[in-house]
Amino acid sequence: MAAGVAVRVEKWLGVLLVLLWVVCVELTTKEFSLFLKSDEVHKLFGLNSELYYVRKGQVNDYALKFEVVVQANISELHFTWQSFGGNQLSYVIAIEVNSTEALGTPQLNITRTGIIPNEEQIFRLFLPCTGKKSEEVNINVHMNITAGSTVNMTSLILKRKKICLKGTNWNATMLIDPSAMIASASSFYVAVGCASALILIITSAATTCYIRAQKSCQNEIINYRDKSEDLVSQGQTFLRVDTPNNASITGSYGSYRRLTPVVLAVHVNDLRASELTEKISEIVVEKRKISLHEKLQEGTFGQIYHGMFQEDENDVSSIQDVFIKTVSDQASQVQISILLGEGMKMFSFIHNNILPVIGVCMDNPQRPLLIYPYMNQGNLKRFLHKCQFSVEGHCHTLVTQDLVAMAIQIVQGIMYLHKKKVIHGDIAGRNCVVDDQLQVKVTDNALSRDLFPNDYHCLGDNENRPVRWLAMESLLRKEFSTASDVWSFGVTLWELMTLGQQPYAEIDPFEMLASLRDGYRLSQPVNCPDKLYKLMAFCWTAVPEERPTFGQLLGYLQDFYTALGCYI
Repeated sequence: MAAGVAVRVEKWLGVLLVLLWVVCVELTTKEFSLFLKSDEVHKLFGLNSELYYVRKGQVNDYALKFEVVVQANISELHFTWQSFGGNQLSYVIAIEVNSTEALGTPQLNITRTGIIPNEEQIFRLFLPCTGKKSEEVNINVHMNITAGSTVNMTSLILKRKKICLKGTNWNATMLIDPSAMIASASSFYVAVGCASALILIITSAATTCYIRAQKSCQNEIINYRDKSEDLVSQGQTFLRVDTPNNASITGSYGSYRRLTPVVLAVHVNDLRASELTEKISEIVVEKRKISLHEKLQEGTFGQIYHGMFQEDENDVSSIQDVFIKTVSDQASQVQISILLGEGMKMFSFIHNNILPVIGVCMDNPQRPLLIYPYMNQGNLKRFLHKCQFSVEGHCHTLVTQDLVAMAIQIVQGIMYLHKKKVIHGDIAGRNCVVDDQLQVKVTDNALSRDLFPNDYHCLGDNENRPVRWLAMESLLRKEFSTASDVWSFGVTLWELMTLGQQPYAEIDPFEMLASLRDGYRLSQPVNCPDKLYKLMAFCWTAVPEERPTFGQLLGYLQDFYTALGCYI
């Protein structure tokens, strides 16, 4: 009788091993890719790269965890997929939304069920806002991919957050299968549950019989499983979209509130008259060494020229292009003094991301000339405007990685100033310059009030201030510190991501402090990654000590830049 039981056990064991072998064969042949092409990635993120959710059977768990924000002006999403190996892969798609009032029924241009094509194809998801309500709608696209058997199933969830605005709707027609649109994915989960239960039953039975009948084979199964896991782990080379560098403390937003920045209790640095005279005397030059060419900017009394400066009259190679800041004949003595005081703030500083004054001509005391190294794209704010509004091909096409690189350079320049015990107090795009290679240098704010009058406002105290860039303590008590510079940098980062838009444009300057106290902050720019916007938001924390330091900002931005360049 014992022999009969052993025969039956071996018989069932053989059947179960065959089933497991079939599953293993299917797993090795179940290869497909699902990804976003570069134009779609550029539309959503501003990057010229492809983003894979599945690459030839390798699932990018990190990308699947990331919830992609779909801006209000985007109503159609494109996904690209392809099956490999010649085997038919079946799919089932279900769409889950949390609000049907703001978002109409999502639509696909493919059927709810079908076969993944063997040739690379694009399928489209249409997200029509109703215009009845402004809301951020959560959308989950559930996908089941099977290879000949429900046992061999891959389940994916693509997460999207669609921004819908009241009064805006999208009415387009597409060829769709109405059965593909559902508001609940209950049947989808039932199928997944059944498949999981079936896998569990088969695995348990096979393991039990296998141990009883042939214990000697146990190690082989364990070794096979370990080798399979090793092969899978070696193929995971995807971008972790939710955190550019999870191992670095600078990539953790939670660490910002635990690490108190060192706040320099220093007001915006002003030079005494004696110090100013002494510094000017060190770099004074004669007018004959300077020639003014075209006028680049002009305000009510301030002017900036492109010119040439020959430091050594006997050396032709010493001729260099320069910026020249000066005033018009209508400028008052007070305005001249402000130009000299602010222009000499960065005197003698040497850093790749700082633009210091290199010479001052006082031949005409009523029209002093301040000389700076030349940057051929000029003012950063005006450069961003050109990139946004110029005819395609006439200026740089800036992607997210370019903008992050520029932000890194601004941070490095400000860190150098703080090391020199200088608080800038007016960090903004208008106070930076840039060249063709997108090298950025931080400048002083001399003439900025005159050349960018819309960025400065007098709140009844006869002092023009950059109200929309200032921290709450600077507006309330005129306190400036490293932490207030962090706040202003956050606004500057927002300027970069919007290509020079005006921050808080809809708020009256006299209402800025009240709005900030009420918790109002700048909204997330279009195509700005969520993590980058969260970084901005931490710069605008009401309590100065809870803002990140520039060292933390630099570390995070460098990690984020590396992730953008290497992993997509």
